[in-house]
Amino acid sequence: MTDFDVFGVGNALVDIQATVEDAVLSELNVDKGIMTLVDDARQREVLGLLDGRPLNRCAGGSAANTIVAVAEFGGKSAFVGKIGNDEVGKFFLKDMQDLGIHIDVEPADDSTGTCAVLITEDAQRTMLTNLGASVTLTENDIDEELIKRSKYIYVEGYLFTGENTKAAAYRAMDLAQKHGVKIAFTASDPFLINMLRDEIWELVTGPVDLLFCNEEEAKSLTGESDPIACAKAIHDHAENVALTLGEKGSIIMHGGEAFPIEGVAVKAIDTTGAGDMYAGALLFGITNGMSWRQAGHLASEASARVVAQMGARLERKFTAAEIEALSSLA
Repeated sequence: MTDFDVFGVGNALVDIQATVEDAVLSELNVDKGIMTLVDDARQREVLGLLDGRPLNRCAGGSAANTIVAVAEFGGKSAFVGKIGNDEVGKFFLKDMQDLGIHIDVEPADDSTGTCAVLITEDAQRTMLTNLGASVTLTENDIDEELIKRSKYIYVEGYLFTGENTKAAAYRAMDLAQKHGVKIAFTASDPFLINMLRDEIWELVTGPVDLLFCNEEEAKSLTGESDPIACAKAIHDHAENVALTLGEKGSIIMHGGEAFPIEGVAVKAIDTTGAGDMYAGALLFGITNGMSWRQAGHLASEASARVVAQMGARLERKFTAAEIEALSSLA
């Protein structure tokens, strides 16, 4: 018997979200709409510029956001990621535990990682990430018993930017295979595909059972220009594919069949965490009795709801009746 629907492995970061003008991005000289890694001094500069602005703080990181989504839908989830022995780390731990997420990790000596999420009027989010203690995650932090007790593990691609964190990701996948646990992997960012295309393709053709990617990542990974062709090329090797297309919806491939999932029309305010929410809703669905098509509709509804508000967590949670309605779709 399994205790957890999904066990997440990722960077443990505290997201600090603020609404800013384009002029702030110009002052910081950062590329709009993408994630940039920054050092401690640079992050202090960024956070200093946000002094006096309304800020929203929550436990984050790509995989952590997805695990939070699973928990908020009523699923059972666990997470491993490295935090520091500081106030920010204690905040991360309590925030996750308050949601019923199982998390037990030895704190590192480094400061807890942070991600400054700068949201502009056009709903674009520009992220400046200081990984901090999260880069100290190693294979020794991966708990075999927790993986054994899970239906799925969920691994974020950002872990592949460091040797220690990459080793932790591979250890988690090896243990999942050993115990017959399904492996979901998110491509995380187009820059990762461009940097590690061959390695990620080996994962897709190897241990990964479910790949999450967006249109740009899928095109880069496969060399195809049409999203359906991309999804099919990936599905030729991976059992399941969830390819998001922004406002146009998504394509899910399962059992040799394609399920086009229409998008939900909303006014986008903040795209932070849309892909993470999509993954969390889909994983909740398929581990709690929904068909792939039903889970896809839940994921589409959830990601639309999250972009229509500020932050990566749903302000208006799905009711049991709403989930039940989506579960009854043919």
